[in-house]
Amino acid sequence: MIKKYKKKPIAIEAVQFIDTAERIEEIFKFMNNETMRVDYSVYNHPAILIETLEGTMRAEENDYIIKGVNGEFYPCKPEIFLKTYEEVAE
Repeated sequence: MIKKYKKKPIAIEAVQFIDTAERIEEIFKFMNNETMRVDYSVYNHPAILIETLEGTMRAEENDYIIKGVNGEFYPCKPEIFLKTYEEVAE
């Protein structure tokens, strides 16, 4: 039998990758100095390489880096992020 499910309303932390020294430093601190590398090997397409349990994931500029419920980090495309999450007022 096919059932429908919905996501539980869980607040997450995320930061959008913009290729500036300040934002890269902010992401590094956000990730608690976890293993990440900035990759400039593709001209005009900077990326952050994030080590995850599933292997190395690539966050391209404007992607969001999400801190998951178990403290893990992973990238998310902006169009998916904006459909899935909304900002929480503090």
